[in-house]
This record gives sequence, structure tokens and C-alpha cells, in this order.
Amino acid sequence: MAPHLLLVLRILFFLTGVSYAQSVSTVSHVSVKQGGSITIPCLYDQRYRNNVKYWCRGYNWLSCSTVVRTDHPKTSGKTSISDDINQRVFTVTMTSLSPSDSDYYWCIVERKSKGDDGVRLQISVTPGTPELYVDQQQMTEVVGGSVTVLCCYSSQGNRGRWCKIGGSCVAVGHSGALDGTFVKLVQEESRTTNGYVLMVTMSGLMMENTGWYWCEKGDIQMPVHITVNQPTTTQSTTTISPSVTNRDNVVTNENTDEKHQSWLEFLFIPLSLLVVLIAVTLVTLKMLRKHKDKKAKDQPPNTTVQPADPENDITYSTVSHTRGTAKQDLNPERHGDLYSTVIPMQHRTAQRAAEPDGGLQHSGPTPEIQ
Repeated sequence: MAPHLLLVLRILFFLTGVSYAQSVSTVSHVSVKQGGSITIPCLYDQRYRNNVKYWCRGYNWLSCSTVVRTDHPKTSGKTSISDDINQRVFTVTMTSLSPSDSDYYWCIVERKSKGDDGVRLQISVTPGTPELYVDQQQMTEVVGGSVTVLCCYSSQGNRGRWCKIGGSCVAVGHSGALDGTFVKLVQEESRTTNGYVLMVTMSGLMMENTGWYWCEKGDIQMPVHITVNQPTTTQSTTTISPSVTNRDNVVTNENTDEKHQSWLEFLFIPLSLLVVLIAVTLVTLKMLRKHKDKKAKDQPPNTTVQPADPENDITYSTVSHTRGTAKQDLNPERHGDLYSTVIPMQHRTAQRAAEPDGGLQHSGPTPEIQ
């Protein structure tokens, strides 16, 4: 019975124009939250590098309608398509999904001389939490580093797997290698989503690990793309914590500390000069104030300085000479006795005005007192 059924399926695929040979591969079923977006990778054979690829909607091949093509149009509404001939993968991105977008779709390679080659998948859009999802589908790391992907799901059910598109898989409870890179899977209960988490860690990454992978839980898959770059001067190999889901362009704490230190050194010099300038200004002002106070203290209070008048400085004096008799003692101390009356200029003027002869006085000999 089985061989006859297989023959019937081959005939049906031939009649519908879709080749039965699995030269195109992708996920079989994805679950997306309403309002979200999804990118579907479609891996094709090497001989299809230059062929046109397109995205078709509908359960049956004969009734499906083309949405976008790699030749034209590459974008239609909220759906776009791109082709990476080096990785031999064309991708279809759908954004702002609604429950009406839930349907079957086809990844198809156009062949003019033969029937087209393609594979079908199902997309389910749900208002609530999807059955299987990841925080982001695109992740980047450097050679020699490691990356951790958290695949969240609502029910425990079957064991999860981590697969590379067109390659092999590693199941929960087992450790293995994909393209020479060590892979470890840990399944545990999530405290934040009340569901479960499949923690996938790939360490010792190489350039060959760049490509599409997917988490698998039962019949649901979620594709994830990992890009591995050569390390640069601003990147370093780090072990990424499982609690961090956004790992693109990670900057190490060491580089951050060096930037902070350089900024502190840049600001320290002008701030120091400003502090010194303020201190010198305060000391100078204090010394000037102290000198001013001392000068005001030394100056006598209520001191009035009279203007200089040459006439007021002139004084007159009357000199009287006492002549002694012959019997006087020739004591030099007594011979030279002089008597003078000093009268200031202003008093002298007043005295002249009062005397009738103009103030002239003649002094005679002073009698000797015996």
C-alpha cells in the first residue's frame, strides 16, 4: 500500500508542476504573535543560484497566488523578499501580522524548462502568546565567542531540538557539534512567562557557523539567524549571559571604564586650574581689604590740613640787646643774653593797625638790675 501511495504523490507533484525532489527546504510551521513580524528562510540547491525565487500563498500549488518575487516585485504591502546567492538562501519577511495572515505559504524556485521546485509551510498568527518564540531572530557574534538563544514555549510536551537549516540537529539532554561548534541545550521552567525555556548555547564560533538555525518543539519551529564576524579593535570575545537576549554589538565593561577614565582625565585639568584661579583671587581680595583697613586705622581722625600761604608763614621778631656797664662781669654767658618776642604775621598786622606810628618801636637800653 505504501509504495502505491508514494507513487500517487509523485504523480500529483509532477502534475501540479512542483518537483518532488527536496532541493528547497524550510521550516514546516511557525507561530507568531499578532502585530509581530517573522522572517522565513528558504534554502535552495547550488544549481538554483541564478534562478528567480518567489513566495506564494495558498494550500494547493494550483490555487496559490504569488505575493513577491526576487525579480519583480520584491516588495508587496507588508511582505518583502531578498536572495543571498552566497549562502544559497532567499528570505521572506512579513510585518504587522494579523490573524487574517494565518495561512499556508510556499517557497518556490522558478524553472523554465521544468516544473518549479518548492516547499510548503504554515504560518499561524495568534492574539496571545505564541506556542514557540524568540526575542529576536537576528544575532551577531565574533569568531571564538559564544552565543545563547532563549527559545520560549508555553507547554513542556516533547523534547526540544536545535537544528541548522539543511543540516543536522541536537536534542535536549544531549551535547553535540554543528559545523565543528559545540552546542549545549538546557530545558528549564521560566519564572517570568509561566512557561518553559529551551536554552541553546553555541561556543567556539567560527565563520562557517554563519547561517540560519531554528528551535523546534513538537511540530513548531522558530528560525534564528546567527552572523559570525572577525573580531575588531572595538570587539572582544565574551561569554554572553543567558539572561541577556540582545547581544548585537556588545561593548565590554573594560572599554566602557577606559572611556569614563579618559573623560575624567580630560575634565580634571581645567577644573583644577579653575579652583586654583578662584583661590588666588580670594586671597588677593582678602589682602587688599586688610591693607585698606590698616591704612584707615593709622590716619588721625578729624585732621584738617590748612592750605599753604606764603604770607602766613612770615613772622616778625623784636630783638632787644642788653648792654651792661663796665663793671659787669665779663662772663660770656651773661654777655650774649638776647631777648626776642616772636609775633606771628597776623598778630603783627593787627598790632600795626592799632599803633599810631605804624607799629614801629624802639627799644632803649635796659637798666641793670642790681
